[in-house]
Amino acid sequence: MTESFLKRYSFDIVANDFIAAGKGSSTIKNLLKSMGIEANLIRKIAITSYEAEINIVIHSYGGQLHCDLYEDKIVIVSQDTGPGIKDVELALTEGYSTATESVRELGFGAGMGLPNMMKYSDDFEITSSSDGTVIKITILL
Repeated sequence: MTESFLKRYSFDIVANDFIAAGKGSSTIKNLLKSMGIEANLIRKIAITSYEAEINIVIHSYGGQLHCDLYEDKIVIVSQDTGPGIKDVELALTEGYSTATESVRELGFGAGMGLPNMMKYSDDFEITSSSDGTVIKITILL
C-alpha cells in the first residue's frame, strides 16, 4: 500500500447466497456517499463492485470483496476461490456467460459482469487459475 492509502473495507462473500448478494457493494456505495464523493464516481464504483460481488456469488466457492481508499483513487479487489476462468479473453466478451440456467432464471448471468467492470474502471487487472480469480479495479478520484 502506498503513502496515500487511507483505509480498507472488506466483505466476505458466500457462494450461491443470492439473498445477501449486493450487501458489500451497497455498503461501499453508502460509505462513499457519506464521504461526499461525486455521484458519477459513486455510480462507477457501485457498478464495478456489484458486478465483482455477484461474480463471486455465481462462479466461485466464495471469496472477499475489498474496497481500498486512497487519497486519489479507490481500488476494488475481488478475490475468490473456485474453478477460475478457463478463457479470460472470451469471458471479457459482452454477452458471454458460463452461468447455469438456474442462475439465469434468477436474472443473473447475462455475461456483462466482466465487461462492465472493465468499462467503468480506469485500470482493470484480472488473474485467474484453477485456484480462483483475483480482479483489481481502479477508479481515479
